[in-house]
Amino acid sequence: MEITSLDLDIPAPDGTADAFAAFPAEGGRHPGVLLYMDVIGLRPVIRGLAMKLASHGYYVLAPNVFYRHGRAPLFPLPDMREPEARDAFIAKVRPVMADHTPDKSVPDSGAYLDFLTQQEQVSPGAVGVTGYCMGAMLALRTASAHPGTVAAAAGFHGARLATDAADSPHLDVGSVTAELHFGHAENDDAMPPKDIARLDEALDAAGVRYTSEVYPGPHGFTMSDTSAYSPVALERHWERLLPLLRRNLKGGT
Repeated sequence: MEITSLDLDIPAPDGTADAFAAFPAEGGRHPGVLLYMDVIGLRPVIRGLAMKLASHGYYVLAPNVFYRHGRAPLFPLPDMREPEARDAFIAKVRPVMADHTPDKSVPDSGAYLDFLTQQEQVSPGAVGVTGYCMGAMLALRTASAHPGTVAAAAGFHGARLATDAADSPHLDVGSVTAELHFGHAENDDAMPPKDIARLDEALDAAGVRYTSEVYPGPHGFTMSDTSAYSPVALERHWERLLPLLRRNLKGGT
């Protein structure tokens, strides 16, 4: 399927968020999907994920959630297939991630969804959300904050989804009406087994429809430009994400 791709600017609460969009070139309207980047940022591998998802009949919008700090890329990207380079880069961007607090990310999610649903190529009705690393947390917050809009949400190798913090995402899942899927990474300090169990318990208590699995790969397993990449885990990610969206959105394949 031929895909149209665009670089866009989104009106956001604190400025303008640069973004990437991909959708089928054949015309018509397609279900919308908001794709949240990982902490490394909006870059070719994120664009590639968006384009592959678009090839299944979706309009996919991937915003630079760090827009307050500048347009993507915020920093020169090293060869993150080298573990030391990847770790050094993440250390550099960690203060930016820490600044992206819920009081900023939740209003941002409303701006992204408003923009997505207003595009002429997007069909009316509910949308999906998927996110990676930090983006998994943003996907869950978005599903919690916009239950009337989000019908499906997924998070892969997520970080800090259920912690002792007063603003932990798992504390707000009582409002979720979407079907959720979480693909956790093996031996992940950012989402250890006790936190996975705490998230599952919160979802069970809230009556949320969800699936939760530990995938065969390290944190970052979907990202083919890093040392964490696992082709097997990436393929499982597609095997879970695409049916989730098909079940809950009209028009995808």
